[in-house]
Amino acid sequence: MKFTINRPAFISQLNNVLRAISSKTTLPILTGLKMVVSNEGILLTGSNSDITIESSITSSDDKYELTVDEPGAIVLPARFFIDIIKKLPDKNVTIQVASGFEAQITSGQAEFKINGQDANAYPKLPEIDASDAVTLAPEMLKEVINQTVIAVSNQESRPVLTGIHVTLADGLLTAVATDSHRLAQRKVTVDTSDQQFNVVIPGKSLQELSRMVGDGKDDVKLQIADNLALFTFGNTRFLSRLIEESYPETDRLIPTTSDTVIEVNAADFLSSIERASLLSHESRNNVVKLTMQPDDDQAKISGNSPDVGYVEEQVGHSTLTGNDLEISFNPDYMKDALRSFGQAKITMSFTSPLRPFTLVPDGDGDNFVQLITPVRTI
Repeated sequence: MKFTINRPAFISQLNNVLRAISSKTTLPILTGLKMVVSNEGILLTGSNSDITIESSITSSDDKYELTVDEPGAIVLPARFFIDIIKKLPDKNVTIQVASGFEAQITSGQAEFKINGQDANAYPKLPEIDASDAVTLAPEMLKEVINQTVIAVSNQESRPVLTGIHVTLADGLLTAVATDSHRLAQRKVTVDTSDQQFNVVIPGKSLQELSRMVGDGKDDVKLQIADNLALFTFGNTRFLSRLIEESYPETDRLIPTTSDTVIEVNAADFLSSIERASLLSHESRNNVVKLTMQPDDDQAKISGNSPDVGYVEEQVGHSTLTGNDLEISFNPDYMKDALRSFGQAKITMSFTSPLRPFTLVPDGDGDNFVQLITPVRTI
């Protein structure tokens, strides 16, 4: 195996694949990067069993300046190999495997030799046989992930809650996540024929996907088959295993009525919560209190730490209607929810001090909901 390639362009693809490679794995070979070189180009593969990323480099793409002298395949120690490539002195790098599994890396006056492994020993990747794909705009996909992944559970005691429940029916894509204390639900309309699916995708997988999709111009094609989700965009294939467990019914958790309603600007209210949480974080309870008195058109945020002090701030609002209410909640949950709305005006609806309350954007409450469970302080 022997090829020469533009080093900066090569690094960008190596970094993509590195996202799927973990130093903690039960299969030592998965700490390596699989590289298959053909006359058509190079296929890079990284995997941690849960996530697999394949990135292809084609000989016809001029930016890679790829010249293949001899096809072949090898698995190289991923992080060590990529660190070497990043620190080489010249614009181009030549990689050669003459015999056995020792790779020679040459750039300018620098030369490294590192030991690799047989590519045939690398686990065979699962194949997705689905012919139909759902096309998603990258900005929309990233937004849906970021608005729901905040509510994913970090507790492995209930594995299904560490994922995002994604369903597609009648052209409506719905993503829901909950950790039992909060919930995020986002709905978007997509162009599709009769395709339907009901799956749970690990939150960590979707977070990594969101970082890769970024602000890319390539549409993302999603395919579901067996226990896998395949996202294809540009020259990258992103495979994630699914969580094979039924997601709990969440529709019933979202209140349909309310007794107290307040409209605020999400960014302004976030600033108030951040100030109040400066003291709440010093308290063992870590709670912030929202007090609303519609008859006086007054709302205030307060936080208290017996060891540090007390903070109180009037809440600016557009409207405040309903019954007087005093409710306490985790400010970190509130901050996560508010950030997902950006600069939008939002409506918060409450029923009682101990019942979950909702946050929805002005004019789009059917498609985006954040829900938070209050904290009992008595």
